[in-house]
Amino acid sequence: MPYIPFTDEQKVLANSVDLEQFLRMRGEKLERAGREHKLIYYDGSGKHDSITIHGSTWFDHKNQIGGGAIKFMQEFYDMDFQTAVQELLGHTVTPLSHSPPKVSAKEEKKEFRLPEANTNMHRVYAYLIKQRFIASEIITHFAKQLTLFEDKEHHNAVFVGVDENGVPRQAHKRSTSTFGNSFRQTIEGSDTRYSFAHFGESGKLFVFEAPIDMMSFLTLYPKDWQKHSYIAMNGVYENAVLTALKNHSNLTEIVLCVDNDEGGIEAVDRLRDILSENGYSDVKRLAPKYKDWNEVLKAKNGAAALPAVLHKRKEEYLHQIDSLKHLRCRPDKLTSQIYATFKNGQYKYLAEYALAGSAFFIAGKSEDTTFGKLKTKLKTEYKPYTDKGRKAQKQRNLQDCVQKVLSDLKLTARTREQSVQTAKLLYGLADSAIRMSVEETITAPVQEHIESADIVSEPEPCMEFG
Repeated sequence: MPYIPFTDEQKVLANSVDLEQFLRMRGEKLERAGREHKLIYYDGSGKHDSITIHGSTWFDHKNQIGGGAIKFMQEFYDMDFQTAVQELLGHTVTPLSHSPPKVSAKEEKKEFRLPEANTNMHRVYAYLIKQRFIASEIITHFAKQLTLFEDKEHHNAVFVGVDENGVPRQAHKRSTSTFGNSFRQTIEGSDTRYSFAHFGESGKLFVFEAPIDMMSFLTLYPKDWQKHSYIAMNGVYENAVLTALKNHSNLTEIVLCVDNDEGGIEAVDRLRDILSENGYSDVKRLAPKYKDWNEVLKAKNGAAALPAVLHKRKEEYLHQIDSLKHLRCRPDKLTSQIYATFKNGQYKYLAEYALAGSAFFIAGKSEDTTFGKLKTKLKTEYKPYTDKGRKAQKQRNLQDCVQKVLSDLKLTARTREQSVQTAKLLYGLADSAIRMSVEETITAPVQEHIESADIVSEPEPCMEFG
């Protein structure tokens, strides 16, 4: 696309487009979540709802990135800056006749109000016991606490989150119908810092994705359950967990009981990092044998249960790390080999060269042993929630790593500290190259090879297998 000299006014206008309205016009699906909207989308790994939209701003809770409308178009639709601005301005570079309509402050601040309760909970009990196999005494406990009830109008199960004073601040509705698609909705005006929970006296906090998962776990492990604390996040968002920890100083040990699928596997690392940043280091993972704890409960009662789901990207990353062979480093050839393999898109060879170089600069005579340790380090440190960017972004990241390494390798003499820094750069390059290789393996694009004297199709013979 030819360069278009957008004015500052046009850039500001594009970046201030109301994303909720814009995305609906593009046919995207959004669901209200309190004062925000969740973008519902699907890719090769399934359904996702980690992106929240508020006016012209957005935030991806899984990948921990966000920004304005232009950045959203670049990240989510993989557009360059020029295309993103044109798209937001309606395929025209002239100023729009009017600014996108804004939601008024009064409309944004919805008053939180619980739905009217039904006179009985017959449908909720029937659904949770017969369809979900949850123990009646568990249901009764929360019903007596007034954190679970049946709404009068639609007979949904309503799970309530209360604040430190016992005042309802959040609620989540789920249909009890056994026909058609299940209905789930967070009530407007909900404060996401609170969620369906139970707090006991011990120092343990068990964290779940949804109320039914939590109640299923309590049914599976009922002994002295009230001594401990449990909370359902209504997804994989950390707000309610952090608030619970802040308000209950006795909680020091956190057990993540999220789903055993791609979303849950990513959430474990992300939540562990967030908790560590907030001073909580005692974080464990308790994975269900099946997809989630209710599926475990179903299987125990002889019903068909959904199996656990492997994280395809993580499994492929670990597989490719395992397959890396130690190409003994020749530092005089390293620059040309890194450049050539990058230009030719030979990302696995690039990772092998980079990791061999990293081992060389820090290992001395124990290069082979160090290479093995670096492979283990890559596997241990890999977190799939940090590996969800678009292919174009990964390509840019890899190019940046290559440029930094090639610049560093121009040094003719190094101190010990400089050698360690070089090793770190090469290690980062190996990780970035494998991520790119994994992306190509998963998406299996059609490769276009460019003929050039700088491009090789096989590794140079100066690198020998160790």
